Amino acid sequence: MFQHILLAVDLDDKGSWEKAVPEAVNYATQSGSTIHLMTVVPDFGMSIVGSFFPKEHEGKMLEEAKNRLHLFAKENIPSEISVQHIVGHGTAYEEILRMQKKLKCDLIIIGAHRPKMQDYLLGPNAARVVRHAECSVMVIRD
Repeated sequence: MFQHILLAVDLDDKGSWEKAVPEAVNYATQSGSTIHLMTVVPDFGMSIVGSFFPKEHEGKMLEEAKNRLHLFAKENIPSEISVQHIVGHGTAYEEILRMQKKLKCDLIIIGAHRPKMQDYLLGPNAARVVRHAECSVMVIRD
């Protein structure tokens, strides 16, 4: 079935993963798949914004995200499932799509909240992933 599952989570939003993680674990268990567990640290956007932070701030954020992702996996994914930990840096949907291509994942599992008005105007990450992914995408509603 699926050999490489990209599971995108927002570590600060339980709704983004509370239902998605069990689905990914279920698929991985049934198929003997690897879960590529991913979170994305946003960049500062405009360089003027980044100038207000110390130069080493981004590196510290990425290291903290990596540590939190490892802890998250330990607490939420059974040890018998192969897990690769990935910390992206930038725009969530762009990083998810980039990693899917790089790793040749055949399934992306991503959580999504119920849309708010601004989501219809801007488009949430899950919708952008669905539109542009080169593989199957499972969107789990909270």
